[in-house]
Amino acid sequence: MADLTTDFLGIKSPNPFWLASAPPTDKEYNVRRAFEAGWGGVVWKTLGSEGPPVVNVNGPRYGAIYGADRRLLGLNNIELITDRDLFTNLEEIKRVKADYPDRAVIVSLMVPCEEEAWKAILPLVEDTGADGIELNFGCPHGMSERGMGAAVGQVPEYIEMVTRWCKQYYSKPVIVKLTPNITDVRKPAAAAHRGGADAVSLINTINSITSVNLDTMSPEPSIDGKGTHGGYCGPAVKPIAMSMVSEIARAQDTAGMPISGIGGITTWRDAAEFMALGCGNVQVCTAAMTYGFKIVQEMISGLSQWMDEKGYTDTSEFVGMAVPNTTDWQYLNLNYIAKAKIDEDLCISCGRCYAACEDTSHQAIAMSDDRVFSVIDEECVACNLCVNVCPVENCITMEQMPVGAIDPRTDRVVEPEYANWTTHPNNPSATAAE
Repeated sequence: MADLTTDFLGIKSPNPFWLASAPPTDKEYNVRRAFEAGWGGVVWKTLGSEGPPVVNVNGPRYGAIYGADRRLLGLNNIELITDRDLFTNLEEIKRVKADYPDRAVIVSLMVPCEEEAWKAILPLVEDTGADGIELNFGCPHGMSERGMGAAVGQVPEYIEMVTRWCKQYYSKPVIVKLTPNITDVRKPAAAAHRGGADAVSLINTINSITSVNLDTMSPEPSIDGKGTHGGYCGPAVKPIAMSMVSEIARAQDTAGMPISGIGGITTWRDAAEFMALGCGNVQVCTAAMTYGFKIVQEMISGLSQWMDEKGYTDTSEFVGMAVPNTTDWQYLNLNYIAKAKIDEDLCISCGRCYAACEDTSHQAIAMSDDRVFSVIDEECVACNLCVNVCPVENCITMEQMPVGAIDPRTDRVVEPEYANWTTHPNNPSATAAE
């Protein structure tokens, strides 16, 4: 049987599924229910320092994006960090960690970008017995206007400076949570690494407005006729998150740096994909808010079964396995050639492949008078659009042409793989370089 026990920064948990810092981890009651349901760890909802209280809105806090079947694809969140008393939170964290010593408890923090503020709060957190801290440098709304959250996460120098303070005044692991609201996520990750961070977590939410109420003419969620930008999360952000994770995993400055993956993780497969791209564990929020805490049981059983089928006995065996196969475009093999194939036994004659290819692609699918669809190899560029729009799984597949075959589209021989774009004959600079 696969062992899902995870050792992340020396912090052990029974499985790699942690709840992210968010409404589900706002209080002791929620966290206890989460642990009873089977979650391996939690990142407690972000705490602030003593001072003026945080005041959240008392109207709607979430906007939503739905699929055609009203499946929740994304949430826009305008909630701030915890509005509960700091010392109440600290007492609850201490009790929870004492009662669940085998679970990971990480404390998310966001305080002003001043050394004394961090120096004051870190000993209080350490006294709780929590396993580590996560620096919230990602929140894109409310707190960023106060010079915290994403306002810090967008300035690498600030990230490095605050991380150094935390490593100086705190003895346990420091995780830096990165904002996706930046051009190149590798720069803040490298800054965290220079500052001594033990790991990074990403992505935090994406700055967004999900919809506008066309009756009141205000963004949703609307508070007394006004709306604002918020943080976008949920399944829709997964592709963005995985791309950013992969950039950090293969960047020279951060290669090998532990990563906690966040962003749209809803199933065990999502988690496995993040881990294959270099994440030692994953954090979940929207899926728990949509389906409840017990969704983790499906994640645990699914990942365990998949690992058994693949022969993995420990999660560390496949963490990062996809990183060497993630590359820049110029290193792709331009001599790899495939063609679409339609299984007529599975085809339901809906015509979606034909319409998509004929109207918007390469006119590579023919339709007979009796609605039988076939691929015109001479026109097919293997763009994969037909596969993606077909409603029947495996009805259309892409089949690689063997080396030595003649590509009917170009009448060229399919050649072996070139090392990279630099030596490829299609590269106009290759001949000049020679």
